[in-house]
Amino acid sequence: MKNRATVLCIRGDRILLVARARARWALPGGRIKRDETPADAARRELEEETGLAATDVIYLFQFGGSSTHHHVFLADVPTHAEPEPMNEIARCRWFVHRKIATLSASVPTRGIVELVARATTDTDGS
Repeated sequence: MKNRATVLCIRGDRILLVARARARWALPGGRIKRDETPADAARRELEEETGLAATDVIYLFQFGGSSTHHHVFLADVPTHAEPEPMNEIARCRWFVHRKIATLSASVPTRGIVELVARATTDTDGS
């Protein structure tokens, strides 16, 4: 089973997604290297893919895919900072969380966003 650091960047009701050329939208993230913690991998992957430097990352939960364990982190990034596609990433964009279910997005991305949206709705009484 592969281990992946997956990053949620949330601004209001929008979530940051990234995509490689001709690929589905996904949450930023990637493989955890042997010599790093999942939190360090989350910070590194976010910066490598979007240029955003997280001021803090908070572990949320583990999400099990068919062949990958996603260690999901909430990243705090400066409010004025804008993501720029870097390295293998061709596109970065903020999406209203309700729109993500209708996008061509990876299955884990849709599942993670749905869990977070449900948890937020449960805690704010909506």
